[in-house]
Amino acid sequence: MIKFFLTFIGLFLLYLIFKNKNFSNKKINKIENFKNKFTNTEAKIEKIFLRNNERLIKDPNIDLIIGLYEKESDLTLKTNIHRARLSKFKKSKLNGEFIYQDLKGNIYKIKNKNKEYI
Repeated sequence: MIKFFLTFIGLFLLYLIFKNKNFSNKKINKIENFKNKFTNTEAKIEKIFLRNNERLIKDPNIDLIIGLYEKESDLTLKTNIHRARLSKFKKSKLNGEFIYQDLKGNIYKIKNKNKEYI
């Protein structure tokens, strides 16, 4: 009976040692991932683009230029920024023209002092 009890305690201690070792490895991996995220050049470039996008969203007077040969991801990003500015400020400058949104949600631009609904 005593041998069984000592064997059980020994196995339990081995289990605790291996469990703590695996736990510390997970902790180290999380720390390394966190450190790599801040030292990675791609992460720095993404932060710059995020700051630029925030700047574009905050000011509806900045011209958003949508070209013919842009990537689909860039097109969706610029249209989402344009929509966000329309909903927040009720105006947005797109390709050199101001586009407005009225209280009913209709979208228009002004040409020759007349509203031209889109």
